[in-house]
Amino acid sequence: MANSKRDLFVKRRLRVRNKLRKSAGGRPRLSVHRSNKNISVQLIDDVRGVTIASASTLEKDLGFVGKNNLEAAARVGKAIAERAKKANVTECYFDRGGFLYHGKVKALADAAREGGLKF
Repeated sequence: MANSKRDLFVKRRLRVRNKLRKSAGGRPRLSVHRSNKNISVQLIDDVRGVTIASASTLEKDLGFVGKNNLEAAARVGKAIAERAKKANVTECYFDRGGFLYHGKVKALADAAREGGLKF
């Protein structure tokens, strides 16, 4: 029986997250969510269950409200790297969720690495 796209996405997201948790080592998780209109990222401490920092194209400060392109993804990556530095976080692990590491997700990750995050 064929699975729906949503079912395959959920399976892929859980598979990625479970593999990452095994090798997390107490580091925070950099979680990415991409929709058709926006892209957002959170730095999450799974031990305490709190969000350390977040960035999104929904923020007017970034100037990309309602846009989901490579340039917006790179700007969000730079913003999360700056906010992570302010929160004294230098290392994390990258949780791409069920999204493929390609295009906008890759641009966000590259910009976060250039900003100083290690993963």
